[in-house]
Amino acid sequence: MSQPATTAKIGPAPQIPSQTFMGHPVGLFVLFFTEMWERFSYYGMRGLLKLYMVNYLFVTIRQVYQGKGYDGAGQPTTVLGWDFIRQFLPAVDISHAQTCISTKVAALTAGDAVKGIAPIASEVAHKIAEQTCGIEPNASVIYGWYTGLVYLTPLLGGYLADKYLGQKRSVMVGGVIMAAGQFLLFGAENLFFVGLLLLIVGNGLFKPNISTQVGSLYAEGDPRRDGAFTLFYMGINLGAFLCNFVAGTLAMVYGWRYGFLASGFGMLIGLVVQVIGQKFLAPDTLELRKAAQASAGTGQLAKKEESHQPLSSGEWKRVWALVLLCGLNVVFWAVYEQQGNTMQSWADDQTIWPAWMSSTWYQSVNPFFIFLLAPVLDRVWRWQSARGKEPGSVTKMVIGCFVLGLSFIVMIIGAKLVGTGKGSWFWPIFCTFLLTFGELYLSPIGLSLVTKVSPTRIVSMMMGMWFLSSFFGNILSGYIGQLYTSMSKEGFFFVLMVLGLGAGVMMLAANRPLKRALGGHGA
Repeated sequence: MSQPATTAKIGPAPQIPSQTFMGHPVGLFVLFFTEMWERFSYYGMRGLLKLYMVNYLFVTIRQVYQGKGYDGAGQPTTVLGWDFIRQFLPAVDISHAQTCISTKVAALTAGDAVKGIAPIASEVAHKIAEQTCGIEPNASVIYGWYTGLVYLTPLLGGYLADKYLGQKRSVMVGGVIMAAGQFLLFGAENLFFVGLLLLIVGNGLFKPNISTQVGSLYAEGDPRRDGAFTLFYMGINLGAFLCNFVAGTLAMVYGWRYGFLASGFGMLIGLVVQVIGQKFLAPDTLELRKAAQASAGTGQLAKKEESHQPLSSGEWKRVWALVLLCGLNVVFWAVYEQQGNTMQSWADDQTIWPAWMSSTWYQSVNPFFIFLLAPVLDRVWRWQSARGKEPGSVTKMVIGCFVLGLSFIVMIIGAKLVGTGKGSWFWPIFCTFLLTFGELYLSPIGLSLVTKVSPTRIVSMMMGMWFLSSFFGNILSGYIGQLYTSMSKEGFFFVLMVLGLGAGVMMLAANRPLKRALGGHGA
């Protein structure tokens, strides 16, 4: 957070609510459950997104129920904007997807007696395989752009909150817009891209401002802050864990759109929690601005001091250090986000699951491990801190990149052994177990770092800057995902391993300059 002198100029100190639970402000748990339900909404939809495009929306022979047989007919051209958007997508040479096609044809002609899927005639199987393998690279790019734009709009959402709306109002407005987007996906498949647009805009208002409110609950220098963000991160992942059992199962039993319906209701529950818990939250920047103006009489001086006071040289160093750190994170997110993209394709096409289980349940593996491991790492870091051996924030993020890259050794071995057939769930699950350690060393630590080192008057905008690295990372993940159908699987996972390790090397090289720039602010 900003230096004491700057804080004093913008008005009265934040009135942090005194009520506590489990050693933390009650407001943390309000935000925990608000974010939990919003993530239930987001990840429930995201787990279905690529498979929905590949197996239903953009093919003429459709898989009506997720993971079942192809027994429906459709017309992709009825989707508003599809012909226009397709012009900007990379051209797909189907001759480069022969491995994908042959693998798909073999599965379709064999059927699946355990899941009650009848064999399909060879000619029809080839048509389905050519369509699904032909659209998969484009679906990967669309997935990347959607998940990327979800992290671009928080930059504008943070700015609007700091200047005009305040964090609390931004969260409410964003939540309403996202719920509308989910219900549109449920009710009108031809408005698919309109629904995605609403989700992107709503998330921009919601995401940076819910995270900023967590930091507002703690005074400068409060040692509970990193632990609070780790707990908050558990809330994110509790929602991400539960949603796939609901949305994925509904999509499998009743049809794809009912998964989106569940996501819409999840967002509404999050909004109810936020409304009920308002009194436990700290004042946001807009409330502090109004209080400062009121105490100044005319309010003109307070407004000028808050909005136009230039950043000090020390503040600028911290801002540029965060910008550099965000840039280095891009490759990490490009590799990490393969979970919902190519790793989900592997889980759907080349993993043996029980008959009663949807392959989208795989999306619950990562949040399950986060929920399991986050308290363990929190204790480890406290133990290290008590002995003066806890790694700094930047060092933790370096460790996270290296662990992420090394985790894909598991998939390289698995892909070599499985070949073009189907194999054990051990491979994707154990890989995810390892990469979860990498995530916990980077993502919640980065969120905490932003709230610690950002100047107070631009903290939401800087949180949006943090999410900007996820924007570029997700876009890159979509284009990397195109290689999944044209390369050998072990070659593809080797590329992911090299990229993850490369991100760690770059961050390690910048470690000392970053620490100097961030100074004594938890770097």
